[in-house]
Amino acid sequence: MIQELKAFLLRGDVLALAIAVIIAGAFAKIIDSLVNDIISPILGYITGNPDFSFVMVGNIKVGNFINAVLNFVMVGVVLFFLVKAAGKKTDDIK
Repeated sequence: MIQELKAFLLRGDVLALAIAVIIAGAFAKIIDSLVNDIISPILGYITGNPDFSFVMVGNIKVGNFINAVLNFVMVGVVLFFLVKAAGKKTDDIK
């Protein structure tokens, strides 16, 4: 049983997945910083205030949900352009 566990853990795809998860965690911090520290302040200058946490309906914090959705959309847009840029770089190499 231990040999099977060792064989499973040392398979290439398991190691590659583990490395990908670690790199993704580090990359997520970079993307979060880009969105929170660069893009959101720029939107704040344009719109006046990029934080919608003040929006409430009764005791329901609708504004926090709006912030989460906008953050998701901004992260998605940033990742889209990064993946497109990375795809062009790898296409140039071939």
